Amino acid sequence: MAVPASTVATAAVLGAVGALHVAWAAGSTFPLEDREAFSATFLGVDGLGSPGPAACLAAAGLVTTTACAAVVATQTSSGSRVGRLSRRGARTAARVLAARAAAGIAVSGFGLRATSPRFRTLDLTVYSPLCAALAVGLARSARATS
Repeated sequence: MAVPASTVATAAVLGAVGALHVAWAAGSTFPLEDREAFSATFLGVDGLGSPGPAACLAAAGLVTTTACAAVVATQTSSGSRVGRLSRRGARTAARVLAARAAAGIAVSGFGLRATSPRFRTLDLTVYSPLCAALAVGLARSARATS
């Protein structure tokens, strides 16, 4: 059975996010020039630097596992143990990302937390919408059955 296009897109984006976190674990600040810009852009706090390698690798592992769960969910029968586990994982990740999207819109939209202007803009235009789109893609994958 072919993997649905929405699942392919969702898994590809999650895989790219995972690869980016691996690069950050290795000390890169890509696509930014230094740790201060990284902190202001991705964490919303000036001068904090970047997360340590362990945190970056943990995030990379979570999003990569989620990408795999999305694909496996569409390729296994609903009655199999692997199918149930992958669908549960995709649904859980969808809920987490949906919550992140809603929280990002609320916090950045209403200024509930002091953040850098760059982060606030990116949270409202990129980060939160991307989390919402990934949540939808994961939820669709969790509903698919072979």
